[in-house]
Amino acid sequence: MSVGEWVLLAYRLPREPSTPRIALWRALRRLGAAQVVDGLVALPADSRTRERMEWLAESVMDARGEATVWIGRPGSAAQERAIAGRMRTEVGAQYRKLAAEAAGATAGTPGARKRTLGRLRRELRRVRRRDYFNAPEREPTMAAVQRLAEDLERVAA
Repeated sequence: MSVGEWVLLAYRLPREPSTPRIALWRALRRLGAAQVVDGLVALPADSRTRERMEWLAESVMDARGEATVWIGRPGSAAQERAIAGRMRTEVGAQYRKLAAEAAGATAGTPGARKRTLGRLRRELRRVRRRDYFNAPEREPTMAAVQRLAEDLERVAA
């Protein structure tokens, strides 16, 4: 694995009010950003992640904080693997949870199962957007959700 570019957001927000800190934390979680150290997060660099980090930097400054966006490279491939591994592990856990929910959705009314399928598909799309390194759990989870959909089709037929 060669060392690639990462987009970094260095930020500092006042402790009070806490609302901007919570909003930033939630946005970073939705993006799947890796916490490098306190006040420094990273994502693999592409146009989408760079734009999102710039948008977050603006929101930090709007909240009377300080923020800068950087493009950088880890010092070694091992450091990059460590960050990517942490990100892959977190996404993998989210995939496993979805797969378990899909497998457990065999009971209940068809209407409830259909709602569950819709929710699982939406959550799967959100997790896939955070899956920058193709976690091995992706394919089995997609298959589990697909099996649920096929089971519902058979019941409806």
